[in-house]
Amino acid sequence: MKVATSPAVERSPSERAGLGHSVSPERAGSHSGVTADSTTPPESVPGLPVGVDLLARLEGICAHRGLGNLADRLSDMVAFIGQDLESFEIELDRLPRDARLVNRSAHHLLERGGKRLRPMCVALATRVGTGFDERALDLAVAVELVHSATLLHDDVVDLSDVRRGAPTARAVYGNAASIFAGDWLLIEALRRVNRCGLPGTLEELFTIIEEMIFAESLQLETRGMVSADRDIYFQVVEGKTASVFRWAMSAGSRAGGLGDTDRSQLVEYGRHLGITFQATDDLLDLTGDSAKTGKLLFADLREGKMTFPLIVALERDPDLRPVIEEILEAEAVSDPAAERVVSSLRETHAVEECLQLARKHSSLALAALETLPDGRARRALATVAETIVDRDL
Repeated sequence: MKVATSPAVERSPSERAGLGHSVSPERAGSHSGVTADSTTPPESVPGLPVGVDLLARLEGICAHRGLGNLADRLSDMVAFIGQDLESFEIELDRLPRDARLVNRSAHHLLERGGKRLRPMCVALATRVGTGFDERALDLAVAVELVHSATLLHDDVVDLSDVRRGAPTARAVYGNAASIFAGDWLLIEALRRVNRCGLPGTLEELFTIIEEMIFAESLQLETRGMVSADRDIYFQVVEGKTASVFRWAMSAGSRAGGLGDTDRSQLVEYGRHLGITFQATDDLLDLTGDSAKTGKLLFADLREGKMTFPLIVALERDPDLRPVIEEILEAEAVSDPAAERVVSSLRETHAVEECLQLARKHSSLALAALETLPDGRARRALATVAETIVDRDL
């Protein structure tokens, strides 16, 4: 699928090479007021909670692609957990705002929104059981704060200047402020989990944070190494990305009063959802629209990270190595280097294999739901797993 572009708009290297992973479908349905035949990109809808806005935009994408059933299911999700997500946004907005540098640095990131997938997972897990309550609200906020803390820290480690389409907190307030802001959000997350008083939830979060630290450490040790090592890649993905989704599902399960068997299945769902999310993110780094993703193309590569498509391409095209090394050493990605990378991705079918990886784990996530009670929550979780694969934002 190629990205539809206007002649007046400069195309990215991936578009010029005909490698676009996703089209630019439009919003449609009750939340957008835009028909599927429009050429308007799926922009945010003013006034909607961030998570609800994401669902509305995904609904429009599915409608545009002729996936009417999936669009209808996303619309049902808005009705099903829209209030939960609105309560989450209100609670998140209550975090202290004052003149302190730490507060300003943290809110600089939080106010940029995000996909809210992790809080959404908490909400849906609770609704498999008894429903979304005050404890679930604290857990939903906690998982977003943990995620945000890692982003604030990551931006310092990666020397990133752009996050979610805006200057990073470190670029605005400095490295130290970004680190301290991340620490503050992490403490607030732990405080909220402790306040819930749900046995096992805080202990599990300690374990997850430890996993994340070791995964980050492994990624740091291998930074800048041009290596086609799939084992290292999956160790990092499991520890850094999938772990947080696992905890979101486990915490939501506990808040919803589910038994160990159902909770175990939802944790397995979260693991595969996290891998699906990361594989798709890898594609967007190389083929996405930076106006939608909020980060520059080749950002991961320039930070010395070997994503799955690059690993596959390097396995099948060893001559790509000096080009990747050139990109790692340069301050900016030259057009010839970018063209060579996307050409290799196309010729080695690395994009297709990465999509297959995402779809495989999406299917495994769906399989993990099969033993759960049928209902809107289970169907909503299935919808998330299905739509996350072909997202382009």
